[in-house]
Amino acid sequence: MPTRMRSLNDLPPLWILRHGETTWNVENRLQGRLDSPLTNRGEQQAEQQREILRRAELPADTGFLVSPSGRAVRTAEIIAAHDIWRFETDERLTEVRLGEWQGKTVNEIAAGNEDIDMLSDRNLWKFTGPGCETLDDMVDRASDFLNDLTVPSVIVTHGITSRVLRCLALGKPVYELSKLPGGQGVVHYLSGGSAQVLRLDQHEPQNNKTNRAE
Repeated sequence: MPTRMRSLNDLPPLWILRHGETTWNVENRLQGRLDSPLTNRGEQQAEQQREILRRAELPADTGFLVSPSGRAVRTAEIIAAHDIWRFETDERLTEVRLGEWQGKTVNEIAAGNEDIDMLSDRNLWKFTGPGCETLDDMVDRASDFLNDLTVPSVIVTHGITSRVLRCLALGKPVYELSKLPGGQGVVHYLSGGSAQVLRLDQHEPQNNKTNRAE
């Protein structure tokens, strides 16, 4: 039976982050439950997120929850440098399981699956491959995670997982997940059913360029 989401008004404030850029992000290669290290740019993005959170003056009881994947943990380690925060990992924050597509580039997948429409939506097709996690299953674990939150929380996760979490927290249809803003090196602040993208320089236009291998 699907997990039922709690009322949006009951959710505590959330600061949701995607991990920094990885070597496979640069190659447009799907990671899913596999992993690759952060690039130098990715580590700089995590440092930017640390400063954004520092300036946000988080409440004293704020939790810090992280996907156990190496790229997310490394991002969290940089954010938590100098013991500013302590974090815990949660399996429900892992990226979508991509089955036989994990480790392949987007171009390799497209070449072998001509029936997949990657242009109309850059994310939904990732739930359709052999061995891939379904969108319904991901919604269940994301809902279960959000339902358990009792305090304001920093969440370090992944591109797809972040979008699903934010759709649920904002009361938006999950099949519209690609309409939400993405980005690395930024923080998505959610409170009371509304969202804001926090950047280190709020006067600098957001770079909306994303690769298809979130």
